Amino acid sequence: MDFAFDARTEELRARLLAFMDEHVHPAERVAHEQRAGLASPWDTVPVVEELKAEARRQGLWNLFLPDSPYGAGLTNLQYAPLAEIMGRSPQLAPTATNCAAPDTGNMEVLAQFGDEQQKKQWLEPLLAGEIRSAFAMTEPEVASSDATNITTHIRRDGDEYVISGRKWYISGAMHPDCKIFIVMGKTDPDGADIRRQQSMVLVPRDTPGVTIRRAMRVFGYEDEYHGGHAEVVFDEARVPVANLIGEEGGGFAIAQARLGPGRIHHCMRLIGMAERAIELMCRRAVSREAFGKALAQQGVVQNWIADARVAVEQLRLLVLKTAWMMDTVGNRGAHTEIQAIKIATPRTVVGILDRAIQLYGAGGVSQDFPLAELYAGARTLMIADGPDEVHQRSLARRELKKYR
Repeated sequence: MDFAFDARTEELRARLLAFMDEHVHPAERVAHEQRAGLASPWDTVPVVEELKAEARRQGLWNLFLPDSPYGAGLTNLQYAPLAEIMGRSPQLAPTATNCAAPDTGNMEVLAQFGDEQQKKQWLEPLLAGEIRSAFAMTEPEVASSDATNITTHIRRDGDEYVISGRKWYISGAMHPDCKIFIVMGKTDPDGADIRRQQSMVLVPRDTPGVTIRRAMRVFGYEDEYHGGHAEVVFDEARVPVANLIGEEGGGFAIAQARLGPGRIHHCMRLIGMAERAIELMCRRAVSREAFGKALAQQGVVQNWIADARVAVEQLRLLVLKTAWMMDTVGNRGAHTEIQAIKIATPRTVVGILDRAIQLYGAGGVSQDFPLAELYAGARTLMIADGPDEVHQRSLARRELKKYR
């Protein structure tokens, strides 16, 4: 059994680590200071554009896309350690390399299911980092953990679709460069197959009838670097029939195809967040004293650090196995493993971050250190892309099926 990364992965890891040390980490404080002077919290800070230009110059761009005509042509197994590195600075690194959600998932949808016109109009500028996008599925009035519950209606009227509905926590929608929504709604709400009722359509942000009602906060954070999260109302918004992605009734299947890679990308980045937390814990432990000795000499602190290291090593192996299976047997064949990492990784990383916050005391919940914001992001991923309980339910059914 060979646990070594291949030559291309090692080469990209070295370049990306250097990029993080030389450009991204020094830019974190700069970005914070620049954001205070922006006219709108959703505007891009200048240093982010500088990072994007440098990442493109170094060839660290669109690393997530396995399709070589569009992206770097990396396998999931090759991309996993790179996403982990980017997870150490989740506010800046994914955006700097054009590997940030929700754009990544939307580009994957367009690359896999979009027609040539849709790719030219929307995929190409997304790949170039010229525009941003949003994925509109979650709704406030139904349990969106069951995607068949969505109530947004997509009605055919001649050569147009008419979209009516209310969405919320639509990531990226507050960003001024967000130009396109992928909207999931029901084209056949009374259809016999509840998984064939839904379709996806492309809705330009400036379409009449599309209203950004308000920004949604996450644990009080605006999440500005990712373009925020919005409540969006579609009131008889009309788009051409040509804006349909794939076929009518294919929305549920496209959503599943989109969420598989998204889930593993989140888990890859979460491991990087955990590594950042361990580093911060160790630095704090050797620099502070309590009750006459360094925190690093306190038994409970040593236990926290040791347990965190063990947990991260376990998670990394499971994520790498899942990536390898996705490459070899496909997303469907790796379904159990994808669900396992989606259950295990966020909750474990939340626990590590919680201990790191405890070690920092008041500083841990302050804006002076990244821990509180990292915690908010990790805790949110216990809900995003399907809550833990949905994945547990499905995984348990698959296990029990073997004994029936």
